[in-house]
Amino acid sequence: MNKTENFTPGLICVLHTFGRDLKWNPHIHALISEGGAGNITPWRPVKHFDYNFLRNAFRKVLLERLTSRIGPAFRKVKNEMYTKHADGFYVRAKPNLCTPDITIKYISRYLGRPVIATSRIDTYDGENVTFHYTRHEDNKTVTETIPALNFIQKLIVHIPEKHFKMLRYYGIYAKHHKQEMKLRKCISAEKQRFLRSIQDWRQSILLSFGYDPLCCSECGTSMLVLEVYHKKTDTI
Repeated sequence: MNKTENFTPGLICVLHTFGRDLKWNPHIHALISEGGAGNITPWRPVKHFDYNFLRNAFRKVLLERLTSRIGPAFRKVKNEMYTKHADGFYVRAKPNLCTPDITIKYISRYLGRPVIATSRIDTYDGENVTFHYTRHEDNKTVTETIPALNFIQKLIVHIPEKHFKMLRYYGIYAKHHKQEMKLRKCISAEKQRFLRSIQDWRQSILLSFGYDPLCCSECGTSMLVLEVYHKKTDTI
């Protein structure tokens, strides 16, 4: 691509510190836009990602950042990592998520995912806990029984420090990105009018009836309007 454009993609990254077996396994789930915003071109779609490049770029950037943070003491480990992982660090790149609904389900699944789902906890007899997981290597179900205190220890080690952010937005998804106004121009005038009307509707309901129609009654979180359905016109 044209380097003068300096195309910037959007990334949503979620940090997980656990694997299926509850062991310490820090990794990042990243959702990347299939395209980017340029200095001149508002949006350029990308149809292909070079996974070999991703592996090598991930290795280089991570090791460089660790070196700058830790200092000269890390250089030996850095050299060993380049030798041991000659093809780059592991990147499990899935195909695109296709529809907005699937994308939203993917984000919500990993954003609020607990260390272990209650459905994977089989029994508790007052002393021991039995749980199961599907092993990555061979996709087989493995069952483990361990003392309750050990089970709790496996869980609490993954509790993040206070105010530590497990979710980050980068690129065009970050707040106040320089390309924000250009990207807004890509939205059709009809869509923009619809979005503005939603805000007017919300304010009218609030002033007239004293409640916010976009405020979740369960948790109080402000919801987003994605689509409006009408019997005659279907989706608006």
